[in-house]
Amino acid sequence: MSTTLPLFWDLSSASANTRIDASVKLVSSLEHFQSQFVPKKNMGRGEDGAEQKGDGLDALNAQDVSYSIRRLVRGLASPRESSRLGFAVALTELLSKIDTVTCSQILALVLDSSKTEGTMTGQEERDMYFARLFGFISVIQSGLLFRETTLPSSSSLVSSLDNYKEAFAELVALGEKKSWLRESAWWAIGLAIEALLASDVSWKDDAVESTVSVLFAEKKAWTPEKIALTLKLQTQLPSRDWQKLLSPTFKSPELLITGNLGTIARILRESNVDDDEESDVPKSGAWKPQVHFVWDMLLDRLLSPPAQKGSNTAPFPDFFRIVVDESLFSNTSSPERKYWGFQIFTKALPRVSADDMPMIFTKNFMRSWINHLSKSDRYLHKAARQVVSDIQSYVKENPALGFTLILQLTGVNGSRQFDKLTRTKTVESILTSMDKDGVQNYIDYLLKQINDDQTGEPVDAQAVNSRRAWIIDQLAALVRNGAIPKSDDWVQSILDWLAVHGLFAVTKKSEKSPISALRSVPAPQFSDELRKLCRDRLLSCLADLTGHTTAVEKEDKTIVKIPAVASDGRFWVDRVLSTIEKLEKDPKHVAVLAELDEEDQALRSKARQLAARLKTVPGPQREAARGAELLLSATLLHHYCADEEADAETLESCIDGATRMFPVETKKSKKPRKSTGGDAGDSAADVLEPVDVLVDNVIGFLEQATAYMRAVANQVFSLLSGSVQESTISLILTQLERRDPAELMAVEDEEMEDDEDSGDEEAEEDESSEEAEDEDEDEDADEEEDLELRKKIEEALRINGVEAATGESDDESEEELMDDDQMLAIDEQLAAVFRARATEKKGKDVDAQREATHFKNRVLDLLEIFLKKQPSSHLTVRLIIPLVDLIVGTGPDEKQLADKATGILRSRVGKAKELPSSVDKDEAAEVLQELHSRARKAPSADVLATLSACTMYVARALHHVGEDAPIVRAYQESLVDFVTRKASRLNTQFLQDFVRRQVAVAWALRDDLLDVTSKAVNAYRQCQVFLLIHALVKELPQLGDESKADVLAFLPKLRTALIDVISQACDESEASLTAAQIKELFKLALLAVRHMRRTNASAEELLVVWDPQSWNDLSTKLAANPRLMSSTALQTSCKEIIRAVGESAKSGSDRPTKKGRTDSSATASKRKAAELEDAPAPQKAKPKKAKKAKTS
Repeated sequence: MSTTLPLFWDLSSASANTRIDASVKLVSSLEHFQSQFVPKKNMGRGEDGAEQKGDGLDALNAQDVSYSIRRLVRGLASPRESSRLGFAVALTELLSKIDTVTCSQILALVLDSSKTEGTMTGQEERDMYFARLFGFISVIQSGLLFRETTLPSSSSLVSSLDNYKEAFAELVALGEKKSWLRESAWWAIGLAIEALLASDVSWKDDAVESTVSVLFAEKKAWTPEKIALTLKLQTQLPSRDWQKLLSPTFKSPELLITGNLGTIARILRESNVDDDEESDVPKSGAWKPQVHFVWDMLLDRLLSPPAQKGSNTAPFPDFFRIVVDESLFSNTSSPERKYWGFQIFTKALPRVSADDMPMIFTKNFMRSWINHLSKSDRYLHKAARQVVSDIQSYVKENPALGFTLILQLTGVNGSRQFDKLTRTKTVESILTSMDKDGVQNYIDYLLKQINDDQTGEPVDAQAVNSRRAWIIDQLAALVRNGAIPKSDDWVQSILDWLAVHGLFAVTKKSEKSPISALRSVPAPQFSDELRKLCRDRLLSCLADLTGHTTAVEKEDKTIVKIPAVASDGRFWVDRVLSTIEKLEKDPKHVAVLAELDEEDQALRSKARQLAARLKTVPGPQREAARGAELLLSATLLHHYCADEEADAETLESCIDGATRMFPVETKKSKKPRKSTGGDAGDSAADVLEPVDVLVDNVIGFLEQATAYMRAVANQVFSLLSGSVQESTISLILTQLERRDPAELMAVEDEEMEDDEDSGDEEAEEDESSEEAEDEDEDEDADEEEDLELRKKIEEALRINGVEAATGESDDESEEELMDDDQMLAIDEQLAAVFRARATEKKGKDVDAQREATHFKNRVLDLLEIFLKKQPSSHLTVRLIIPLVDLIVGTGPDEKQLADKATGILRSRVGKAKELPSSVDKDEAAEVLQELHSRARKAPSADVLATLSACTMYVARALHHVGEDAPIVRAYQESLVDFVTRKASRLNTQFLQDFVRRQVAVAWALRDDLLDVTSKAVNAYRQCQVFLLIHALVKELPQLGDESKADVLAFLPKLRTALIDVISQACDESEASLTAAQIKELFKLALLAVRHMRRTNASAEELLVVWDPQSWNDLSTKLAANPRLMSSTALQTSCKEIIRAVGESAKSGSDRPTKKGRTDSSATASKRKAAELEDAPAPQKAKPKKAKKAKTS
């Protein structure tokens, strides 16, 4: 047993794999022991005594085997972790492997080890009941209960009829003891019946008779467990007289016939079958959240092939309607029953076919599901959400069934607004999981509901309009949802449908038309509100498609992603315009809603011709031509979809700009004939560049603030960014200037007046009359506002007993004087009136300011697009100062503008990897100087960081074109300001970034850095300068050997500056530099020495530059200073510098002697190095002090 005892511990593990592995090892070991065991003849009557006589296991089994059987049976009552599961599995496997035990022995052992006593606690009693249940299940599943063999060397049968009856009776009794054990006990009985019917034991018929007698004669009450066993027995014993056995509870011997479904529903609902009045309240302590195992049997039986379920079996839709929908989901059903219903629906969903699936979305189920989904505080909200999750998972595995599910969710029993009612995205998620065919089927389904099918009945216009509005929204949602797999065919069909019903009226159907919307005439016709909704959704769809990228295959078979186009490379907007053009040429089937005059028709025709010509522009202008084409097409489409009569000036401006930017290359073309957009545009065309005209229209799109306009504007500008000029940038930056909303409105009015004055005399007269009417209307509006204010004041006075003066009686003698309280009350009333009036005016100003902020935000998008698409443009420098002004000059109500501008400067400018190939040197120098000037007065650290990133970009750009003088001058002034002015807003990081990233230019500031150390306003600023020098010295290897002479000339100055500063700190009575600060200076000196050594400087140069004697004197001064003498690390650092110079000198003098040269300079250097080696402290202390100085 020493080899099997450790395995019992793992049987209780919480890990299923660990339990299974332990079971396998235990059973294998016991099989091995049993194979080697030889039973003795007198084993049963030996001196071992009582235990052998009790169960007789030791007679034919090895000691390990009998011990393991007893321990496994006793372990079934253990409450520790997963002991019961592990021991039951091991016992089942062991009993199936050995043939030296009888069923009587094991049953007796199980019954004996699971006896309950009156002194047991409730938990101990439950453990015993479970031990008995698991013990019987192990006997049944191991096959021991139906093993008709004899024991080795004996004629005794392993199992018998009495064993079966005993096990059956004990399981029935166990189910009667506790209601919560009934289902499990009868499930074990079901296992026994299945094993019995599948076995060939000689007592099979007697066992079946006994089973039927107990089930139908002794147990009259019907339970879900009895239905489950009846289903099993009916399948295996069809020749039985089931009419007699099932009556009088059931009318038909076929249990699942339609007539019996009502009775089955009451039984499964656990209601009283015999009573007419049924109670849906679950029995106390009897309800369990898990559904009964009989439901799996019923679903498998009803959804099996017809040959297996029988000819009289009720159809599954009838079963689900009667037993589930009208029972568990009835109006009077309890939440517990509905919880069961949700689980049964989840079980049925993956089992049903596509034809039967609509039948499980029944009326009561859908009502309960939507009701509990709609609010999170509903009792079954989590259960309803779980149903949603199961449906979504099911559709992902079966995309073809997504369309069927959507039909049910939005159909008769559901709601068209299912997602809105339930506050979920169930329909949307199903759509994203569907394939292209499923989406097309859904679109066809939606379009079929356009017409009212109730022929002969009065048309409910409101219901029809509501349904059509929902369909329009659904079609638009399909296009706008980026997760739904797109196909050019169904996307184009939706766009065509929206265009047809938004811009035309279908008068006659055309069966052969490629446009599906023409294949039927809507009855009744669309209302004006629906047509407007179609136009709005058309533009919103195009807005999303314009921002969506599509993989397009080029002629060379390469795949590129292009935005705003279909898979053939054509703009979606252009595709819609082509549809509109076809419809305009088909007056037989459609009628145009808005009639146009000849001028507008000519203008639109001209725009189409120009857009077609722009498609053929070759070469480097192709991208800009595509941008102009998109702008022209989008403007033309917006012209079609405008609610009111669209202003032709915008379209004329686009035509003018595109015509002049891409002129027709013919011999007869002349410059004076470039602009043919009308006399009104001649003056503007002479002022603005063609690209400026186009960009001005783009800005006009942004002012309208619709998603369509914004998407088109951003995409057009992205394509035109390569043609942007300096005047274009100025035009964009003008929009970011801070202006008062009232002033902006005044300017717009002036522009409108100027435009009116530019017309002919008749137009002027008409417009002047209109202006007069407008002024009259404004005056009337003001008078109305004043009258309203007057009424409020009079009401306030009347409340306090004061009548307003009417002019008819002003006799002072009739006035009644008011006391102080009345006057105060009137003051409060009047103050409230005037306060409300002020709030109204303030609200208007706030709205105007908010709209201006949003507009500037959209303009910033253009600048970001430009910097992203043209990172090497020379115009980038031109953008920096205006963006900085926007950051600094915006108020708290425009913080989002400042944040966005900051992000643009830091990401697109500060982190730019590409630099302009050529810049305006004077402009760049001026920008750099201005940035430094603002940095010295930066209001915050964030602004200073942004300015630092911008200065670095401009400095890199100037250095790239070989203009370093402005950079040195700007940083020199900032350095002086930082060091000498205490109120300077600069910090070390601002200068340190320049030193580290622009080493070649920063090297020119080396002398300035040393000079300002003596002018520092305090010790901290002085140390910061030396920190900059430290960074510069650290980057000196980047300069190469070309600057070696300059380095040798700079290092003596550095040595002198360092020694002077440290000596001054020793001489001053007050603490100027701390020990930590002086230590950093020594680190700088040591870094410079090491750098000089790496440059292969001669020993004489090292000695001359660093003068070890001066450092020796400084060490002596530090040791004598009362304030610094306690810091031994300073003296150690000083001596480390001396030693570094000395070692370098020594190694330098050894090199010539190896080559045979014995000149006097080498000898002198060698002698000086030898003298210096005697100066420091004992050498044993040197390494420790030096190491301590470095770590501290």
